[in-house]
Amino acid sequence: MAIFTGIIAVLGLLPALPIPGLPVPITLQTLGVMLAGAVLGPRKAAASVLLFFVLIAIGLPLLSGGRGGLGVFASPSVGFFVGWVVAAFVIGWLTQRRGAPYSIPWGIAFNVIGGIVVMYVFGLAGVMLVGDLTLSAAFVATVVFIPGDLIKAVLAALIAKPVHAAYPGLLRPRRQVAEAVDAPTT
Repeated sequence: MAIFTGIIAVLGLLPALPIPGLPVPITLQTLGVMLAGAVLGPRKAAASVLLFFVLIAIGLPLLSGGRGGLGVFASPSVGFFVGWVVAAFVIGWLTQRRGAPYSIPWGIAFNVIGGIVVMYVFGLAGVMLVGDLTLSAAFVATVVFIPGDLIKAVLAALIAKPVHAAYPGLLRPRRQVAEAVDAPTT
């Protein structure tokens, strides 16, 4: 978990692409969130993102532009931050339910579902609440990020595939997953 917390942090230190007129730059940190979900499973992925936020809350400047401290949780990005935790969990849960071997097409689909759809539900809510915007205005303000997030979803799946090949025990074989789902509960 700590490794993925570090990956998310390092990806925030890489140069961000500022968007004129928007308070939130394009960063690679969502790539780290997607990777955590695709590799660690739901609980560990969510915990790695939560650990990242603890480090931010105590003031470490790990967000793009060297931002850190409690104030960032009152910014228009707060919804996306909440979404990162849920996205990592959802991606991990879907990946775990699919089982081994890791599939790039399924991985991309899970990254899009968790890392874009789920994350944007929370992100748009945060932008609307903190920015006092309507849903349509919040969507217009954030739609510019979607193409980059689609690229990150593909990259995360392409990176997760060899990680799962190198560490085959990360996912149960698909047959074992199906048996666990079909097993009667007592």
